[in-house]
Amino acid sequence: MSNPQFQQILADVRRFAEAATNATALEEFCVSRMSENLPHYNWIGFYMLDRNEPGVLVLCPFRGAPTEHVRIPVTEGICGAAVAQGNTIIINDVTSDPRYLACSLETKSEIVVPIRAGAEIVGEIDVDSHSRSAFGPDDRVFLEECAAIVGDYIAEHRD
Repeated sequence: MSNPQFQQILADVRRFAEAATNATALEEFCVSRMSENLPHYNWIGFYMLDRNEPGVLVLCPFRGAPTEHVRIPVTEGICGAAVAQGNTIIINDVTSDPRYLACSLETKSEIVVPIRAGAEIVGEIDVDSHSRSAFGPDDRVFLEECAAIVGDYIAEHRD
């Protein structure tokens, strides 16, 4: 990963994770750092699986325009597909993917990265951009590393 901003944010997230009081604080820190430093990340959010309803993703900390999609079944949308498949999904043009759940008319591309605590998927990071084809290999590596840091934190601090 050659982007120095990505490297700095990851270093900051790792440092914050060492002292974070809970997973929500770590997620809030991640979305804050990304929104402040990555202008092509127009909407950034965490969706975590509901402990009482494991087939549903619940919106957690986010930055960007409000969304009506605060609960998403894993059978719906790009977010659901990423969890169901267990893989990062990059959509270069959301209008070309019938799974896309429209949140904003401005959104042109999306990347969704699952978060694993051990072997279990517990949520995901969702990022939208107002530009088509906004997410490349460096974005994928960066967001997968962020997801790994959050997932490791969750695995270490489970109740």
